[in-house]
Amino acid sequence: MYIDQLRQEIQFKIVYYGPGLGGKTTNLEYIYSQLDPSVRGELVSLKTKDERTLYFDFLQLKFGRINNKRPRFHLYTIPGQKHYGFSREIILRGADAVVFVADSQPARMKENLDTLADLEKKMIAQKQSLDKFPWVIQYNKRDLVNSMSIESMQASLNFLNVPWHQAVALNGKGVFETLRSVIDLIMVNA
Repeated sequence: MYIDQLRQEIQFKIVYYGPGLGGKTTNLEYIYSQLDPSVRGELVSLKTKDERTLYFDFLQLKFGRINNKRPRFHLYTIPGQKHYGFSREIILRGADAVVFVADSQPARMKENLDTLADLEKKMIAQKQSLDKFPWVIQYNKRDLVNSMSIESMQASLNFLNVPWHQAVALNGKGVFETLRSVIDLIMVNA
């Protein structure tokens, strides 16, 4: 959290974290497409030629007032590919909350687990831990016929019993529910 006295704003940083091609960028694109331009900034996205996010996506949201200051939420995604580990670390710095976007396909469970372990490792390097940090899990791609059961995904990924949501980011199902959930956690911890 950063308080900008000049602009009378409280700024919060939310990082969407998860394996490559899991739906992090799709979440931000859907949010951007649905919000009135008066409450959102521009969507900045750096992609490779094959449309994978290279460094990050960034979107600003403005809502209501807190103690006479306007809250501004900065939404970022991390690159999902393992070889961008340093970029992940930089983007995670100063985060107020995390949305972990898990891919529901059985073949992606190892990548989900590896990325979640990477998140915890990066949190520890920043002298934090997931057990004391606001985060939610989004089980994305629930529309696929071969998606894992929620019970199985919960058993594998939700070891801290954090809030979770089912989603289909392509059509927006569960996207705003996930965003509201993580914002609620930020407000409780602010």
